[in-house]
Formats: sequence, structure tokens, C-alpha cells
Amino acid sequence: MSLRHRISLGLILAAGLVWSAAGSATAATAASYTPLPAHVYAPYYETYLAPNTPSIATTAQQSGAKYFTLAFLQSTGKNSCSLDWNGNSAQPLSYYAPDIAALRAAGGDVIPSFGGYSADQGGTEIADSCTNVSQIAADYESVITTLGVTRLDMDVEAKSLNNTAGVDRRNKAIAMTEAWAASQGIPLQIQYTIPVEQYGLDPNGEAVLQNAVGNGATVTSVDIMVFDYYIAGEGTVNMGQAAINAATNTHAQLATIYPKLTAAQVWTMEAMTMLPGIDDYPKKTEVTYLADAQTMLNFAQANGMNLLSIWAIQRDNGGCPGTGGSDSCSGIAQSTWQFSHTFQPFSGGTTAPPTNDFSISDSPTSASVAAGSSVSTTVSTKVTSGAAESVSLSASGAPTGVTTSFTPATVNSGGTSTLKVTTTTAASSGTFPITVTGSASSGSHTTTYTVTVTGGTGPPPPPNGLTNGGFETGSLTPWTAPPGTVVVGTPVHAGAHALSVNATSAQTGEADQTITVTPNASHTLTAWVQGNFAFVGVTGGASASTWTSSAGYTKLTVPFTTGASGTITVFVHGWFAQGIVFADDISVS
Repeated sequence: MSLRHRISLGLILAAGLVWSAAGSATAATAASYTPLPAHVYAPYYETYLAPNTPSIATTAQQSGAKYFTLAFLQSTGKNSCSLDWNGNSAQPLSYYAPDIAALRAAGGDVIPSFGGYSADQGGTEIADSCTNVSQIAADYESVITTLGVTRLDMDVEAKSLNNTAGVDRRNKAIAMTEAWAASQGIPLQIQYTIPVEQYGLDPNGEAVLQNAVGNGATVTSVDIMVFDYYIAGEGTVNMGQAAINAATNTHAQLATIYPKLTAAQVWTMEAMTMLPGIDDYPKKTEVTYLADAQTMLNFAQANGMNLLSIWAIQRDNGGCPGTGGSDSCSGIAQSTWQFSHTFQPFSGGTTAPPTNDFSISDSPTSASVAAGSSVSTTVSTKVTSGAAESVSLSASGAPTGVTTSFTPATVNSGGTSTLKVTTTTAASSGTFPITVTGSASSGSHTTTYTVTVTGGTGPPPPPNGLTNGGFETGSLTPWTAPPGTVVVGTPVHAGAHALSVNATSAQTGEADQTITVTPNASHTLTAWVQGNFAFVGVTGGASASTWTSSAGYTKLTVPFTTGASGTITVFVHGWFAQGIVFADDISVS
């Protein structure tokens, strides 16, 4: 899967694997092979991000998820019959065996996934690459015995869907592997992950399953990828309802392919994988929100579906607002692991952590005020999940001569407050976005109140520029940032101060500033950054970003074109759990 339908010795013995001094795993006994729960949440884990991503066991501990779909096993090269992870010789089949053993000892398990978009596109999906059916079956058996797993996922998309020879080889090899597993007493399950549209499977997706029936290959689970529909002119999509449409239409197709099954039995074959936040359809009309995830969970539980998944667990955070198609964040406002917490009740034996959350908005969203006067807006909060909680309100972005105050400054989510913006005659004339932040134990959310000051005597704001882009004031104002993001005196690129963004295992560090630049025009964001996975970019009235990893300050430039409003948010952030990122001398021209 890609974003275009694109995933101690005692511990090891407890997991049913014996780890030898040579570093390889021997086969577990048949009794140690434990089937997955009948209903399981198993998010995709992007193995190709290793080593720059937390381990499987660490991710389980942090997120609360116990089961993972590991993406992806591929052939070592085109026309090869050998396997490794992601075609990477540094990640042989046994690479994750100790990590899997630790996970299994803690009550979890994994589903190895074969293929994915890049393999299917590039010819390294094992059944496309290897023309020897017996060898493909031997590869499947090796994965089962090396890792002690009971379910294999076949992620078939892109060119693999139309490779009829590969489809036939794969299903013949599956049938052989299932016969072998039965002889060994291993409760093997086979899952197909296939692209879908709201009308159901395309004919080539149906053909994969029809070929499986013809070859005697038993399919336990049909996992449909309910994202990246890419329908021209579709407008904004309700992704929760779209998933229901896709699942319902797929159910009718499966009932035809498997006519001996009852309607209930067909539902137990079905599974769904969604993509949290903004998918990679360029128009950004396909955005899956937490409410959509809850809709999918309710539907899957009501119909007895067998699996829910997300692409991917590393995306389950709000570290890149407005960004689509990222492997490391959802692009929407959310708390870290919030999609996983929503789906975890689907699995047997898991307990979901509390999922309190809220939203924040203001009305009116903009106003004009003469210098020396004041203006107000109502800030409203709303419980979006869980229970009400205390929300502290703050504002940033007010220029010299403009002050803000809240009455009251703290509300319970569901309550309202009045934001008063007071100006002096010395205020600058111009339009100023004021960022209103609500902070609670579950996380923080923001909204923007745009104030236009007229008749001011202060100096005009810099054209198309940021305020405090070099952090030489010694403070963050008017940047907004979560705790842990501070101004420091070293290391700096120039001057006496720089920004320090701390990306921890609990959050992606970030700093934002909303400005108004020339609308419908080309601009360039420039920044000097230092650290692992240092990202800079813009969202809102334009969307563009770039990143680098460097031990010293490196210059990044991001060209972008604004829309009709000219209002953008400039951001700097570090990737989840990758440590401190420094930034300095940020400007927009």
C-alpha cells in the first residue's frame, strides 16, 4: 500500500520463537501459533521508515495498539524469488523477529504484508517477480515459520492487479501454503487488501478473488482501502459515508463470488483500511476526520466485519496541519494516536485510553476597528468526543499597540468566552490574523480572528513578511507553539537567538505564524534549519513544504502561490520522536 491506495530470551521463548546465536529464528511448534481475534484493529506499520521511527513494541506501548500489519515484504529485486523487507538488504526477513517476539509477549501480534504500491508498480511483489509457484509457496512458509504468524496480507494494487500471470501464481502458491499449514496444524488465514471505489471493487479486483476460488485458495479477509477514490469533480467527500457505500457494494460483489456463504458470513470476510486525515488526492477533497472513523467503527461492529486498519500508525498525529499524503502525520488537527484510540475497542482484549477532545471556533471570524477603539468576538468550544474538560484560552499574533483579553479566560469545553481586542492610536494600520488557542489535557486546538485596524499611526507591517522571523526579540510572539518549543541563544544561524522545536515521543514539535501576503501571487518561504527531519512550509491559502536532516544550519526554500485570500500559516516542525530541530532567519518574499 502507498498513499495512492497505499504499510530478552524469556520474551522470545514466550512468543513461540527460539532465537539462535546465529541470529535466525527457528519454527515455532504448531501449538504456539495463535489466531488473531475474530475482530481486530491492526494498523499498518511503515517498516521502510526504520530506523528513523520507533520500534513496533515501542509504538504499541505508546499508542495502545496491540496488533500491526507490517508493510512490506518484497522480492530482493525484479525477477528474484528471495524476500526481504522493502527490497532492502539491510532488512532481511528476520529483521523484525525480536521486536515481534516482544510484542507477542505483551499480548499482541502482527500480520506481514506482501506487496504495496511501490512493489506492485515496480515488479517486486513476490508473485510478480518470481515465476516458480513452488518457490513462492516456500517463501510464504518461511515467513510463517520465521515469524510465527498466522495471517498473511496480500496487498495487490497498481500493475499487480492487471498481471494475470502473477495473480494466478499467487493464488496457486496460497493454496499450496494453506495445504502445508493444515498438515502442520497451523491455523493460517489469508487476507487480500485491494483498492475500492464507492461502487465497490473494480473488475480487476473481483478477478483476483475469482481466480482464488478457481485455484482453491481460501480467502479469510477482503480488506478494502477506503481512501484515494480520485473521482474527478466529486467535490468534498463525506469519507465515513463513502466507506459505508464501498463496503456495502463490495458485500454484494462478494456474495456473488462466494454464493454458498450467508450474508452474515460475507460480512465476516470484510475489512476496511482508512487513511487518517488528508489523503494524497491533490484537490484535498478527501479528508477523513475522527467523526468518520467513529462512523466506520460503528458500521464494522454492527455488521461483524473482521478487521479495521489505518494507513498508517505513523500518520496518527496532527504534526503537519494542511499537508496531504504524508507518511508521518495526518494533516488535520488531532491528538497523537487519536484514530487508534477510536478503533482499539474493535479488537478483542484491548482497552482504549480516554478519548476526550474538543473543537474551538469564533464568530464573527473577522472585524474592522478604528485605532483607539476595541472590537469583540465570541469564542465557542464544543465536546467532540469523551467528556467535557477545562480549556484555557490564549491569543497570539497581535501587533504593537493591540492587546487581547478573554472573559472568562478558562471554560469547560462546551462553553463560550468573549475575546476583546483593544487598540491604541499608535497601532499600525493593516490586517492582522490573531490566533486563538484552546489548551486542555487532551491537547490544543486553534481558530483565527482576523482584525483590520484603520487610522493607526504606527509603522506599517512589513510587506509579505513575517514578524520576529529571526527570534531576536527573545520570545516566540507572535508565533504559536505547544510546550517545549522555545527561543534559545545557541545554536543560531545569525544574531543572538533561534527557535528550538522539540519533537518528542509524545508530540511533534511545531511553531506557526499566520500572515497575510499578496493574494494570487508567487512567493518564497526561506528558512535556515538544523536537526533530524526539519520541516518548513505553508498551509491555508497555499500549501507547500520541504525538509532536510543536517548536523548544521542548512537553507531551505519553499516556493508557493497564494489564492484569493493571501492568508497563509508558516510552520516549522520536527518529526515525531526525532529530537530537537532548530530554525532561524525565517522570511517570506
